[in-house]
Amino acid sequence: MESSCIQFLQNKTILVTGVPGFLAKVFVEKILRIQPNVKKLYLLLRAADNESAMQRFHSEVLEKDLFRVLRNALGDENLKAFVSEKVVPIPGDISVDNLGVKDSDLLQHMWNEIDIIVNVAATTNFDERYDVGLSINTFGPLNVLNFAKKCVKGQLLLHASTAYVCGENSGLLQEKTFQMGETLNGHGKLVIETEMELMKQKLKELQKQDCSEEEISQSMKDLGMSRAKLHGWPNTYVFTKSMGEMLLGNHRENLPIVIIRPTMITSTFSEPFPGWIEGLRTIDSVIVAYGKGRLKCFLADPNSVLDLIPVDMVANAMVTAAAIHAGKLGSQTVYHVGSSCKNPITFEQIHDLAARYFTKNPLVGRDGSPIIVSKGTILSTMGQFSFYMTLRYKLPLQMLRLIYVIYPWWDGNKYKDIDRKIKLAMRLVDLYRPYVLFKGIFDDTNTEILRLKRKEINKEMYGLFEFDPKSIDWDDYMTTIHIPGLITYVLKK
Repeated sequence: MESSCIQFLQNKTILVTGVPGFLAKVFVEKILRIQPNVKKLYLLLRAADNESAMQRFHSEVLEKDLFRVLRNALGDENLKAFVSEKVVPIPGDISVDNLGVKDSDLLQHMWNEIDIIVNVAATTNFDERYDVGLSINTFGPLNVLNFAKKCVKGQLLLHASTAYVCGENSGLLQEKTFQMGETLNGHGKLVIETEMELMKQKLKELQKQDCSEEEISQSMKDLGMSRAKLHGWPNTYVFTKSMGEMLLGNHRENLPIVIIRPTMITSTFSEPFPGWIEGLRTIDSVIVAYGKGRLKCFLADPNSVLDLIPVDMVANAMVTAAAIHAGKLGSQTVYHVGSSCKNPITFEQIHDLAARYFTKNPLVGRDGSPIIVSKGTILSTMGQFSFYMTLRYKLPLQMLRLIYVIYPWWDGNKYKDIDRKIKLAMRLVDLYRPYVLFKGIFDDTNTEILRLKRKEINKEMYGLFEFDPKSIDWDDYMTTIHIPGLITYVLKK
């Protein structure tokens, strides 16, 4: 390939869904910063109309500190002019035909002009309602694919999935596509249309029974989890994402498809500057709870590898993959973008680094005094965790319940509150258990080949597209970039 990634982006018209999500924002900022001669970026957002789409884009994307480097380079007025020329926020929804774009003239213009389609839209709740998960994560990608097929100049559909579509499989996990109807446990055949019909039937039954919205929502969540576990996946999120991949592979025809499967995405490593993050992501909830002194014990295998990857590295892999695969008719390639194969870090290492950081830089409590953290207890099996919870919380809770029965005039709110918190904690532990006790390593052979090609095509600007996990010093990254980033962009908001 003769041209570099920067040259590849020149004069391209790109559709990005899933804006203003975390990864989509970083991807968009990268393109605008490195290639001012990109032709057009169509950004699909959930919004009622053009005006509210524009408002969402400004408040939830452009005004974020992520765009600080670009803003400093251009100045506020020039940035506004540049963005108004290059960026078109569009109200839409990947769960409906034509991505919910209602303006027929705009639709025709997009089909005539778009070169690259990038689908980052997803719902990432582990126990999402089954109807929502199916519409966005499963049939959403198919709607994006059908839209992409109508693009006259369409060269590639790049779809962001997740490495954890592997479920709870262990060992070296290959970068391979799903076969239509494949299950992880090998029990029976997965028929996606049947799943859709089951969901619709259940929804109709609940509505006939005049159930409340809360009851319908919980039943839909329970249905998603039960269907996922029936076929071998641990939760609704990865199950519906897997089915989305299946539909893409089965209906792609001649359109080139790249499936990017990132692992646990963390704050920026270097671009546009180190440490930018939005919201608490995966392991971050644990780090923050620990720093606040609220985490005395945690279910995890200390030797389990936590596969973390900075968000800017994922965006770099996406741009590189697009440059390599655009126009290669009929191809479908999967890329694991993670660190477990080339530069693994264990839960115990992260625990030690967090302990060291918060001991040296304690958070401040509501009373203004520093929060002292202790090393904490890591319990490596569900049995150990359940035993610990019984001794520490459930037995004392039963004593409170007994008092409530003997003395009915006693205010039982404390019992109810603690009982609710324990149930919530156990539900969260059950949701995260497959990941904190995960035994898999993500093979990245395809991604390594991509990295080698990146060296060839970006000789002058090699550092602009870094996604080699070997370049990460975990000690430095966690203690001087990631945890300080969490404090700056999440805790101090």
